[in-house]
This record gives sequence, C-alpha cells and structure tokens, in this order.
Amino acid sequence: MQRSRRTTLAVPGSNPRFIEKAQGLAADEIFLDLEDAVAVDAKADARKLVVEALNQGDWGNKVRVVRVNALDTEWTYRDVIEVVEGAGERLDCVMLPKVTDPSDVRWLDKLLTQIEKANGLPVGGIGIEAQIEDARGLINVDDIAASSPRLETLVFGPGDFMASINMKTLVVGEQPPGYTEGDAYHYIYMRILMACRAYGLQAIDGPYFNVRDTEAFTRAARRTAALGYDGKWVLHPSQIEAGNEVFSPAQEDYDHAELILEAYEYYTTVEKRGAAMLGDEMIDEASRKMALVVAAKGRAAGLARTRRFEAP
Repeated sequence: MQRSRRTTLAVPGSNPRFIEKAQGLAADEIFLDLEDAVAVDAKADARKLVVEALNQGDWGNKVRVVRVNALDTEWTYRDVIEVVEGAGERLDCVMLPKVTDPSDVRWLDKLLTQIEKANGLPVGGIGIEAQIEDARGLINVDDIAASSPRLETLVFGPGDFMASINMKTLVVGEQPPGYTEGDAYHYIYMRILMACRAYGLQAIDGPYFNVRDTEAFTRAARRTAALGYDGKWVLHPSQIEAGNEVFSPAQEDYDHAELILEAYEYYTTVEKRGAAMLGDEMIDEASRKMALVVAAKGRAAGLARTRRFEAP
C-alpha cells in the first residue's frame, strides 16, 4: 500500500524548535528542508541538525523526508551523502527539487544505491520524491515519472513554476489577475496527474502561501482533491487539519467502497456472476476498481469501518 500523504509539512532544517514541534503534529509526512528554507551560510549546519533530528526524534508513523538542494547548486551531493550516511535507517525518501529531466532522478538513484551498498542499507529502500517546478520539467514529466523504481511522488512546485512561465501574479496558488474563465493551473495539474497515474506514483499539490487564510487553503485543496490528487503541502500547522479532511474520503464513502469490494468478491467467487446488485446499485468490475481507490485512501487515513456486507 502506498504511504499516506494527505498533508506534507515543510519544516526548515535549520530550525530546531520547528523540527521538535513538527514531531507532535498530525501531518502524514514531514519533510526537513535543506533548500529554500535554509540560508546559504546555514546549509552545512542544517545537515547536522537534520541527521540528529531523524535519529533522535519521535516521528511515529509519519513519512520522513529530507529535501536536498537542486542539482544546479554545489550543495546537493553533500546533502545526500551526509543525510543518508548519517540517518539512512530513519529516512523514507529524499525529495529532489527543480527536476527538469529524467537524468536528474537517475543521478539521485545511483548515488543512493552507492551509499546504501557502502553502509549496509537495503538497496532501493529509500524512495525519491521529484518536484516539477518549471516548463521544462512539465514537458518531460512522462519520462521523469518513468525514470526510477524508487520514485514515489511527483510534487507540483507552484511558485517557481509560475515564475518560469512569466505568469502575471504574485500570489502563489491563486488565479492570475485577468484570468476569468476556468482554472489557469488545470492543464498543469492534469499533466502531472496523468504521468503519476500512468506510472503508479502519488500526485502531491504544492503549497498555498497565505497561511492565515484557512478557507482559501481549503478551497485550493478541494480543487486538486477533486481531480484525484493524493495530498497537498502545508506550510503551517493551521493548514494540517483542513488538508487531512479534504484528502480523506468521507466516512460514508469509505464504508460504501468497502461494501462494494466485499459484495463484488462474494458475487464473483460464490455465485460466479460478473455483475450484481448492491441494494439499488449495480456493481461490476469498473465499480470494484473505483472502490479500490476510495478504500485505499480511507485505510491509509486510518478510517474504521462502520458497516459490513451481509450475504443474501
């Protein structure tokens, strides 16, 4: 089963207080950031703080991720080596920002393999999350999605992306002024989503920067959840509850999905039928596939069933 990533909380790797607080929050994933959230002069020390936090922190069942610096900088290789050598057993994924080409992911894959072999870690045990943050990355998104068996997610990076295409706005996550018909981001969202679904990856939406406007954050989250995205970045603890709710199935939907799966299993294996009725609803193989999606998300979110199928 894929890891639950309804909410992915960004935490500066240079801030011990924020790192400690994050351990007690309800986000599904925490990523300790060595890139944009860390000043140039603090990057070397931040690596040490991140290793210490991974090894000594109480992260529970959270997905533990470190975002390294982009490959066009001088810091990336040291980020990967120091973090994985220092805390590889406590690390779920490495997030690579500003991915523009499948060779970026393959580079990280090979380096992780070398470090794992040298340090007695399971080869392939550390996953990769890739951020799509500019036009070139989007054009190459299919090849990026197919680039490595380690790849678990594609993440939309809206701020850098908006700048890369000269979008006329300064508010990350909102529609650009003058765009009054439809959604200016719809093509981008669907392009990333199709690549994810074609190659079995999770699709994660980027952050909404106005952390005080929970209503606007919720509106933005519902937009991508409706398309089928698996989760969204959060920049502040106040966004976590709303994000977890938006990207979780409603209890009624989760129960219904599990009922469909149980009923379909019964009718196809016991009564040898390819289609059947569940109450007033006809269910078939297509129903099963749709129910699998909702049920998987409900299970990952920790929902408990309140109804069971009773065979006739």
